[in-house]
Amino acid sequence: MKQLTFVVDLDRCIGCKGCQVACKLENTVALGEGRNKVCTIGPNGIYPDLQMYFLPVMCQQCENPSCVQVCPTGACYKDEDGVIQVDQSLCMGCGSCKRACPYEMIHSNKELRVADKCTLCVQARRDGDVPACVRNCSGSALYYGDLGDPDSEVSKLLSATDPSHIYQLRDFGNGPTTRYILRHDDWVDVLPQDCVEHSVHRKGGRKL
Repeated sequence: MKQLTFVVDLDRCIGCKGCQVACKLENTVALGEGRNKVCTIGPNGIYPDLQMYFLPVMCQQCENPSCVQVCPTGACYKDEDGVIQVDQSLCMGCGSCKRACPYEMIHSNKELRVADKCTLCVQARRDGDVPACVRNCSGSALYYGDLGDPDSEVSKLLSATDPSHIYQLRDFGNGPTTRYILRHDDWVDVLPQDCVEHSVHRKGGRKL
C-alpha cells in the first residue's frame, strides 16, 4: 500500500524555519497561520548535561487518522497516496478535525471558513516536483517518499539507519507515519502546542 510521508534527519536540521517559509509561499497560507512548525528541544537537563535539537512538526500522515474519523461531511479523507487531504468544497468549518488532531496540524482558513492542512504539496507533486519544504531545506534534513516502496529514498534511508535512532511522535492509536532520525541526543517526545518534554520513548514504546 502506498504511503507518502516525511522522514526528518534531526541531526541535519539547523532550525532556520525555511520549511515554514517555503510552505507559506507555496501554498499561500494566511498571515498568522501555518501548516508546519519547528520546535526547539532543550536545553534539557542540568549543566553540563545539556542537549538541544530542532524538531520540525507537520501533518504526520497517520495510518488511522482521527481527523478523518470525526469529519461529519467526508471532507477530510486519505487519498490514494496515503496523504490526508481536505476537500474544502465539502468542509463546513465545524473544526472537528482540528480538535481531533493530537499534533495540532490542522488549521482554519479564516477567509474561507474551512479547514486547511499540509497536502504534501499535491500541486507540485503533480508536476513531478517535491514538496516545497523538502526543496528548500537548507540543511537537507527533510526527505519525502513512499514508505511502502522498499526502493524509495525514505525507505533506503531508514533501512540504512540503526533502528534505535528512528523515532515517531507519540502514537494515540492513529499511527503517525512520519519518521525522525536522531543519533546524537536523547529523543524528547513533544506535542506541538508547547514543545516541552512530556515523555521520553523510542518507537515501539521502550523507555529510555
